[in-house]
Amino acid sequence: MTIENLSRVARVNGVPINSAGEELVQDVLQQRAYTELLRQAAQHAGLLPADDPATADGVISEAAADAINVLVEQSVQVPEPSDEACRRHYAAHEATYRTGERVRVRHILFAVTEGVDVVALRKRAEGVLLDVRCHDGQSADVFGPAAGQYSNCPTGAQGGDLGWLSAGDCAPEFARELFGHAEVGVLPRLAHSRFGLHVVEVLERDPGRAQSYESVRGAVAGALRQQSFVTALRQYMSLLAGAAAIEGVALDSADSPLVQ
Repeated sequence: MTIENLSRVARVNGVPINSAGEELVQDVLQQRAYTELLRQAAQHAGLLPADDPATADGVISEAAADAINVLVEQSVQVPEPSDEACRRHYAAHEATYRTGERVRVRHILFAVTEGVDVVALRKRAEGVLLDVRCHDGQSADVFGPAAGQYSNCPTGAQGGDLGWLSAGDCAPEFARELFGHAEVGVLPRLAHSRFGLHVVEVLERDPGRAQSYESVRGAVAGALRQQSFVTALRQYMSLLAGAAAIEGVALDSADSPLVQ
């Protein structure tokens, strides 16, 4: 994540999406641009009154949010996955559909709080990650003391120990980093969550029990529909960006519906 020190206002079809001089994480600025693209598209489709107010703080009206939901439902078509596709996905991701999977974990949290320098925070987290990975598997414990020194989580006092966790115990974005994998030891990448950046060590895994394809077919189909939706939405947003006048922010754009 990078922070943009914006000397000028970014605009979507002339509509400002930030204030002059406002410091924003680039991902946030892009999100504002995509939201404004959808708000304007909803107006053009007659789903939202033309006088719906645009704002430069990324906060849209309730009517705009409802209209955008209708617009996306109408514009983003998701095909029903075939049984063959579902079986292929299940075979490739069988571990994802195990039940009772648990991991014993410890972590070092670098919390993202208001006003924090995200770039500097990431550099510090990556430095600690490199250090503990270099000592991973050695007799002297480096991870525990590092958690006590750097972690913004109360578990730092216990060496970062989170104990045994199931997927339901974690924020979804954190669970995706931990479950359905075979890695043991310090993970080679920082884990991201709504709380910040985590250096994570998986101490043990309990793989749980495998479930038959027939018992999880609905969940498999749902996962494939979600993948298709994300791809289709990305394409739709690229088409909107390609047809718009975008200033001050880089967006993926396309001028053909055949571009994937």
